[in-house]
Amino acid sequence: MSTNKVVLQTAIAGFTPKRGKVRDVYDFGDSLLLVSSDRISAFDWVLPTGIPDKGKVLNQMAAFWFNELGVRNHVLTTDVSQMPFPSGVDLSLFSGRSTLGRKCKALPVECVVRGYLSGSGWKEYCNTGAVCGIKLPSGLRESERLPSPIFTPSTKAESGHDMNITFGEVVQIVGFEVAELLRDKSLEIFLRGSEYALKRGIIIADTKFEFGFFGDELLLIDEVLTPDSSRFWPLNNYEVGKSQPSFDKQFVRDWLTASGWDKNSLPPELSENIVTKTREKYIEAFEILTGSVLMD
Repeated sequence: MSTNKVVLQTAIAGFTPKRGKVRDVYDFGDSLLLVSSDRISAFDWVLPTGIPDKGKVLNQMAAFWFNELGVRNHVLTTDVSQMPFPSGVDLSLFSGRSTLGRKCKALPVECVVRGYLSGSGWKEYCNTGAVCGIKLPSGLRESERLPSPIFTPSTKAESGHDMNITFGEVVQIVGFEVAELLRDKSLEIFLRGSEYALKRGIIIADTKFEFGFFGDELLLIDEVLTPDSSRFWPLNNYEVGKSQPSFDKQFVRDWLTASGWDKNSLPPELSENIVTKTREKYIEAFEILTGSVLMD
């Protein structure tokens, strides 16, 4: 059983990690250690309150998908006993939430795939009838399944908000051949993952992938099909024409919006009830999709 301890950041003597919104990344020379913390972000802010076990859910769900999808990826091991930690490190802080991966040259593009019309895609469609330059049929409703999934990339911002871009802009950034490869790989992985998830009762409405080059080989990196990188909807509650209940941090977004926070100043501490509900949703999504219990 989990102790529900919140791990907001980790430390290894002699190493200074690069801290993202959610992950701590340690450079081990020829490999990178990615540690998923329990930090949670919303509206481009890292919140002062963590969600117990969130990092373990993200890490273990990504590990499941990397194995299930059979796509070449950066993972070397998720077993902390096989990682090159210096002596004296408390491995309990890293167990279940760490991935040792090949050091790749990450591409500066978020490879977003949408199978349903929601979020910023829905807003853009309402204004223009298109998403990221892709013209869609008229008369589509919120949360409606698209005729086929679409590749709607975005910039990859170190901080702040990612910006949607067109396929042509991806070509300008990485070249036509690599842009085509990113698009085709992203659509292939999305279709494979969403078909699997649908059989388990979960709709993957949209998601984002990251890729990097290890030498001349393009690898799937970072995370894949987690509640932080995807919209997961319960199939049995799905109804076109409105927003959907989801297995992600929607509880947090809704609570923050209702709290009166202006989204420009430091965010408030989350209530205990919201923390509990959010943790339960993350773990529920993990157990449904993987068919296993979260490991300590």
